[in-house]
Amino acid sequence: MYKVLLVDDEELDLEGMKQFIPWSELGMEVKGSVNNALSACEVLDQHPIDILVSDVNMPYMSGLELARIALQRKPNMRIIFVSGFQEFSYVQQALSLKAYSYVLKPMDDSELVASLMKVKRDLDEESKQREVEQAYQHMIPIAKSELLVRLFEGEETTNKEFMSKLIASHELDKLKWPVCVAVMELDQLSRVERNTAAQHENSRLFLQQLNEAVKLYGKMPYCKLHSHRIALLIEADHIDETVIELLESAKRRITVTVTTGLGAPVQTIEQLQMSFQQAVEALEGKMFLGKGGIIKYEEVRTEPGMLDSKVLDERMKALLKAMSDYELVQIYDELENLFRSATSLRSKFTVHNLSNYIVWKLDQYLSSMNEDLFELLGIEIRNLDILMQFETINDIRSWLVHRVFEISERLHQKNNTKESKFIRNVRKTIQDRMSENITLKDIAQHFSFSPSYLGFLIKEKSGSTFNELLVQLRMEKACELLKQPGFKIYEIADLVGYRYLPYFSRQFKEKFGMTPLEYRKKEQ
Repeated sequence: MYKVLLVDDEELDLEGMKQFIPWSELGMEVKGSVNNALSACEVLDQHPIDILVSDVNMPYMSGLELARIALQRKPNMRIIFVSGFQEFSYVQQALSLKAYSYVLKPMDDSELVASLMKVKRDLDEESKQREVEQAYQHMIPIAKSELLVRLFEGEETTNKEFMSKLIASHELDKLKWPVCVAVMELDQLSRVERNTAAQHENSRLFLQQLNEAVKLYGKMPYCKLHSHRIALLIEADHIDETVIELLESAKRRITVTVTTGLGAPVQTIEQLQMSFQQAVEALEGKMFLGKGGIIKYEEVRTEPGMLDSKVLDERMKALLKAMSDYELVQIYDELENLFRSATSLRSKFTVHNLSNYIVWKLDQYLSSMNEDLFELLGIEIRNLDILMQFETINDIRSWLVHRVFEISERLHQKNNTKESKFIRNVRKTIQDRMSENITLKDIAQHFSFSPSYLGFLIKEKSGSTFNELLVQLRMEKACELLKQPGFKIYEIADLVGYRYLPYFSRQFKEKFGMTPLEYRKKEQ
C-alpha cells in the first residue's frame, strides 16, 4: 500500500481528510496526519512517504516550502495541495513543484478522491516500469552469458547483421585484442563429496566470490558453463596476474582448489571458439599435471599415440604374478610401470582405457581361481564408474593400488586359513544346490569321493561336519533373504532347502535365539 502524509493547520479539515476518504479502498495508508510543516518533516524522516497532501498556507513554514524539502528527500514523491487561496501566484508555484492537483477549500471529497486515484494510477504504472527495468537488468547477464556460450561453441548464424548488433549491445566489440579464454573449474574434494550439500555450497560460494572479483576489474566478460565451471575473456597482455588475482579473491571462502585452463591468445570474435577449446583441453590436463594450478594449452599439446598391447600384456602378467606371490612392493612397481606408459601419452581417454583394461584382467584372473572380483572388493559393478569420475591420474592410480593390495591381502589370508580351495569349492557347490534336498552322498558324487572320505575331509579342513556346514550355509542364506521384504517366510524356507516350515523355524531359533519373523522385524 502507498504511504500518505496529511498536513493541514485546520484541525477539522485534517480530521475530515483522515476520516472520510476511503484510503484502504484506494490502496493507501495514512502514516501521519499533522497540523504543521515542522512535524511533517519529522514524519518524512521516519517513514518512506509516497504521497504528500498538504495545505499551502500554514504558520512557520508554508506547504510550498514543505513540498520543496520533501522533493529533495524523495524526488518522485507525489504532491497534492489543498488551499483556500486561488491567487495565480500560489497556483503557479504549485505547478513549478510538479504538484498533481490543487484542490480548493471548502474541499469536495470526490475531487480529492479523483486526484488520489490519478496519483495511484501513475504510481502503479511507475512500479510496473520499475519491475520491467529490473527484470531487464536481471536478464542482461543471462543473455550475455548465452551469447558467449554460442561464440565458444562456434554456432553458425544466417543473420550476420543481427549477431553483430548483439555483440555490440553487450560491448564485446570493445574488447582489447588479443584476448585469451580462461576456463576455471572447482576441483572435487573426493568422490564421496560429489553431489552433496558441501559440494553445492562450495559451487555457490565460488560463483559468488568470482562474480564479485570480476566486478573489480570492470567489464570482464564471463559465463557459467555449469555448476562448477566458468569461462572468461581476459586481455592477453595481463593474463597471468589477472588470473592469479581472480583466483585469490574467489578462493577466500571455499574449501577446495580451483584449476584454470588457458587457451592461446586470439585476435577476433570468430577465433574465440578455438581459444575456448584449447582452454578446455588445457583444463583436462590436470589429469596428468595435478589440480589447483594454472595450465596453459602449450603444456598439454601432444601428438596422439597408442599403448603397445604386447608391453601391456607383459606388465599385466608381472602384476598378477606379484599378486599371487603376495609381493606388495612388486605390485606397486608394476602398477607404476603400467601407468607410466599412459602418462607419457597425455590422453585422458587412454588413462580410462588402461584403468578398465586392468580391472578386466583382474576379473579374468580371479575368475580362473573361482573368485569374484566384486565380492572380494565388497562393491557392485556399477560402482566402477568412479574410475571415470576421478580428476587426476594420481587419484586413479592410488585407488587401483589400494584395491589391488586389498585383493592380494584377501587371497593371501584365504590361502592361509583352514578353508582351503577344496572347502571353498564344497561351500560353493552346496550354495548352488541349496534349494535341493542335498545329502553328503550327492556332494561326494560331485567330487568323485566316497561319502565317508568326503565327510572326513570336510571335518579335517573346516572343523565342522557336513551337516553342520550345510545348516550354517542355509541359515546364512536365510538371514540374507529375510532382509529382503519381497520374500515370504515360507518361500525363504523352500529356497534354502526346508520343505517343512516348522522345522525351518525351530532350527533358525536354535541358531539365532529368535524366530525368522522376529529376526525380520529386528532387521527392519
